Amino acid sequence: MQAKRFISSVAVLLVLAGCGSQRTQEAAVRNPAEVKAEIVRLLPAKTVDRQGWATDIQAAFAAQNISPTTQNLCSVLAVTEQESTFQVDPSVPGLGKIARDEIDRRAAKAHVPGLLVSAALQLKAPGGKSYSDRLNAARSEKELSRIFDDFINMVPMGQTLFGGFNPVHTGGPMQVSIDFAEQQAKGYPYPVNGSIRQEVFSRRGGMYFGIAHLLGYPVSYQQPLYRFADFNAGWYASRNAAFQSAVSRASGKTLALDGDLVLHGSIMPGTTELAVRSLGKQLDMRNPTIRAQLEQGNSLAFENTKLYRRVFALAEKAEGRSLPRAVLPGIELKSPKITRKLTTAWFAKRVDERYQRCMARAK
Repeated sequence: MQAKRFISSVAVLLVLAGCGSQRTQEAAVRNPAEVKAEIVRLLPAKTVDRQGWATDIQAAFAAQNISPTTQNLCSVLAVTEQESTFQVDPSVPGLGKIARDEIDRRAAKAHVPGLLVSAALQLKAPGGKSYSDRLNAARSEKELSRIFDDFINMVPMGQTLFGGFNPVHTGGPMQVSIDFAEQQAKGYPYPVNGSIRQEVFSRRGGMYFGIAHLLGYPVSYQQPLYRFADFNAGWYASRNAAFQSAVSRASGKTLALDGDLVLHGSIMPGTTELAVRSLGKQLDMRNPTIRAQLEQGNSLAFENTKLYRRVFALAEKAEGRSLPRAVLPGIELKSPKITRKLTTAWFAKRVDERYQRCMARAK
């Protein structure tokens, strides 16, 4: 009996090891020069300063102890190509108007009078132009963010009144969230000249935090496609969307497959939690336990909860077949820069096409 348990334990470990291809991977240590040489080969043909890109990407992998497998390298290159076509600070058409509209929107949400915002923006910047004129002339997010930082430092009570109005919340060659970068700043290997926000707009910082967002968390996905979706929608969004689909099938309730399992910051149950609660008797679980386990939805550990296993068991019994453990989230992309209808699925598939081309170059 003990021998059987031992064999079963070994089998489980082997299965988990097989899932490691999509986790923060352990592989044979590679020489930095070898990694940089491979990156140079894999970069799209028209990339400028290939050695510089290779140096910063290799350094980011090494600093975060992420294995620079060909799959991981191609994943990073595919996202970067999609987001910026390897421009450190890409220009954005109509950025000035986008920025002003976003500032006005945030001001209205914070109940700051529009006249106050307009008057403040008419103040003269050190170069003689008004901040409004400088905003209108901005061509890149780095430039815009710097203008706004100058603005809130110069305007009376600027930080108090306008500190949360900076219209730039992503930046750099991988368009990583600045909030995410600030949360992940511990361990950043470079000296910070100014702020983490400013580091995001550099190649080294943008790649470091972008790689952290894409690869710096363990998953059980069998395809990189779902990491690409998570890069856009948030960690574990694809896994959580599959769980929501299973809840919907088991409960008969229609749910948005957005990856959000609970209303964060609120004790009130959201639609997903209410649907799970309706299965409480079948799951043999009380509401507090359901809530506690749903709150693990931002970690790999959620897959080991009773709730996760029992919901899939119910759904698969109802469907008479096994169900996927990852699906592309059904999220429409919202951003002041987006002028047409796009979705997380569209983003993930576009990145995956670039990833496949990169893997073909590797062969």
